[in-house]
Amino acid sequence: MSEIVFLKLGGSLITDKRRVETPRPAVIERVAKEIGVALAERPDLRLVLGHGSGSFGHFSAERYKVHQGGLEDWRGYAETSAAAQRLNRLVTDALLAAGVPVVSLQPSASARCHDGALAHLAIDPVADLLDHGLVPLVYGDVALDDVKGCTIVSTEQLFVYMARQLRPRRIIIAGEVAGVYSGDPQRDSIVRLLPEITTRNYAEISDMLAASFGVDVTGGMASKVHDLFSLVEEQPTLTVHIITGRRGHLIEKVLLDPKLFEGTVLRY
Repeated sequence: MSEIVFLKLGGSLITDKRRVETPRPAVIERVAKEIGVALAERPDLRLVLGHGSGSFGHFSAERYKVHQGGLEDWRGYAETSAAAQRLNRLVTDALLAAGVPVVSLQPSASARCHDGALAHLAIDPVADLLDHGLVPLVYGDVALDDVKGCTIVSTEQLFVYMARQLRPRRIIIAGEVAGVYSGDPQRDSIVRLLPEITTRNYAEISDMLAASFGVDVTGGMASKVHDLFSLVEEQPTLTVHIITGRRGHLIEKVLLDPKLFEGTVLRY
């Protein structure tokens, strides 16, 4: 029986978010190979991929304040879009080289937002690609907004929107750190990993969440967890795994084994 899984490669994993447009080629290549191995071992896996824009899109968006909207000079919109595409090309090429039949879909080509919230995205191309045994790939991107003029849509926003129609069984978020912590593990000296977030403890945990380390115009970890946990509440059969992509073969193992609980698990 086939299983739809969404997998995001975090911008903090595939780039150095503290240095402008600095990819991590070795990490991108390794992760692409792990995805290729998992798909070869599990032909029933129907995979939708996404990646953050890391030090490509985020720095451009911050420079031009694209996420705030109300632009007087729209060149910043164009520059941010181009930066996100440059990283996407690197990821796409690495996946193809690893044998993954990936097709990149530019979110801004169809995304429309209302005051920062994603209101429309073309889903049919994603579903059709899955039906043909291909792997759709989306990424954090600029988007037009009917209130602010423009904004930024994160990969998590795209996943949440697509999940309402495609109904994945799992969403895997692979970042730099091992999961969700009580604070920022790259900045705070005393933090603890939160192994599970459920309806029983979400209210308590949400106050602890720190914004991610470095420049991030999409709200950091707190925003990501909020969006994903809201989806879990809508779809109680969905499980979200937040893991590190820095440990070799972990992405591959989690893709292959739905019962392997690493990092932080969000469940109803």
